Amino acid sequence: MLITSVDNNKIKNYIKLKQKKYRETDKLFIVEGEHLVEEAFNTNRLYDLLILEGTDFKIDFPYTEVSLNVMKKLSDMDSTPKVLGIVKIENNFDITGNKVLLLDDIQDPGNLGTIIRSSVAFNITDIVLSNNTVDLYNDKVIRASQGMIFKINIIRDDLINVINKLKEKEYTVLGTDVKDGVDASEIVINKYALVMGNEGQGVKEEIKKLCDKNIYIEMNKNCESLNVGVATSIIIYELNR
Repeated sequence: MLITSVDNNKIKNYIKLKQKKYRETDKLFIVEGEHLVEEAFNTNRLYDLLILEGTDFKIDFPYTEVSLNVMKKLSDMDSTPKVLGIVKIENNFDITGNKVLLLDDIQDPGNLGTIIRSSVAFNITDIVLSNNTVDLYNDKVIRASQGMIFKINIIRDDLINVINKLKEKEYTVLGTDVKDGVDASEIVINKYALVMGNEGQGVKEEIKKLCDKNIYIEMNKNCESLNVGVATSIIIYELNR
């Protein structure tokens, strides 16, 4: 089957998934390009597959061919993809492991994508997004994560409630503080929840008060601070050593 009109009902419904409210209602989101589609397929999250007419894409999944104008309408990329997937949103509210990352109102989608990618690389088991953190299924988050959203458990919840539950299970809650902290490279701990804060405001005071221990990154005096994506990556690398 070939769809050539952007007025096709299926296409119109999928175009709406560019908006957060429709993603939340339909429990679906878009991924673009062969790599991300394959990652979704390999984790049984792929719901529908659209392929640019004339494209040879080897995957054992039913698909619909679409014309170039339809693919352009669906895509948010500067370079139109040849393959686009519609993927199921799976809601999970359970912590699965002993290395948890808590993100307090991260706003930049590129930062979130970078953090997700680094978290997979350095064995974080779970990421908890605060309710005001940028949408996980924003197309920029997905691209920056390079498909790693399919390889880690990611939850959205109230951080204070989550921290209190983790404390009951004897997790050590780690905050970040240059003035009152321990060098991250000196920390040896196997069951922890690390809190990282908003790009401009950092971690909220009420959350800081719940932290058991503070850590920091040793830097030379010419640099006052790091981007939160970079800082998080360095800290979780050190905690994974």
